Amino acid sequence: MAEFLQFFFSGLTVGSVYALVALGFTLIYNASDVINFAQGEFVMLGGMSTVFLALGGIPLPLAALLAIVITTAVGLALHRFAIEPARDATAVSLIVITIGASIFLRGVAQVIFDKRFHSLPPIFGSEPLRIGGAAILPQSLVVFGGATAIVVLLWLFIDRTLLGKAVIATAVNRLAARLVGIDTRRIVALSFAVSAAIGALAGVLITPLALTSYDVGTLLALKGFAAAMLGGIGSALGAVIGGLVLGMLEAFSAGYLSSKYKDAVAFIVLLAVLLAMPRGLLGRGKIERV
Repeated sequence: MAEFLQFFFSGLTVGSVYALVALGFTLIYNASDVINFAQGEFVMLGGMSTVFLALGGIPLPLAALLAIVITTAVGLALHRFAIEPARDATAVSLIVITIGASIFLRGVAQVIFDKRFHSLPPIFGSEPLRIGGAAILPQSLVVFGGATAIVVLLWLFIDRTLLGKAVIATAVNRLAARLVGIDTRRIVALSFAVSAAIGALAGVLITPLALTSYDVGTLLALKGFAAAMLGGIGSALGAVIGGLVLGMLEAFSAGYLSSKYKDAVAFIVLLAVLLAMPRGLLGRGKIERV
């Protein structure tokens, strides 16, 4: 039982990060139909910026806040200078643009930062808590709690504010949204900004547990995309469920089979979803935007 709980806690922690990355994919996809493969780089920028700002003498909480602001600015720049000029391009072209942006951001990070791995001190210490014979680090609870808070705040924003309803309207029918006075370009820009901020916060939360470097974003983006597809691309709840399920599958496969297969799980899940269940667990039917 203790072994099962240990793997469960591990899967919950990693799955929370995948859920946040998948949420970033979902937000941008709903607003603009773009699959943003630079989402993983937002996580990397959040973690690496916090590390180097803290090394520069800035207090850690302020360094984390500045890192989120910087990453949000990068997300807005990606929309303004890469996505917006190509808004009439095909879906494949837009995907290629985001992949190019990912490579560019990774190269810039390599020059500005370095090629070494870095970490951050945990928020509430490193002494593990014992639950049912299993050990869980306080930072793991911070990651799960942070992910839960982000999901709740995002739901409140979408469901309870006029700006959130404008996001929904843009996702459903962009032309109709424009006809009723919604500035859809700003809504799409907002989706990139929020997705970048969520990615940056995920990077800040996970760096005390897992080392970060300039190239960690690629694998995170692929796993986040697999989680979004598993939950149903376009569904925020599906992104959360997909991330948690993927994290659990990774943890239990690594624990009961072999750690060699841990990174392969995401790709196996992605292939299985594409072949057997293209809409995912909570995916909606195809919406024709006119």
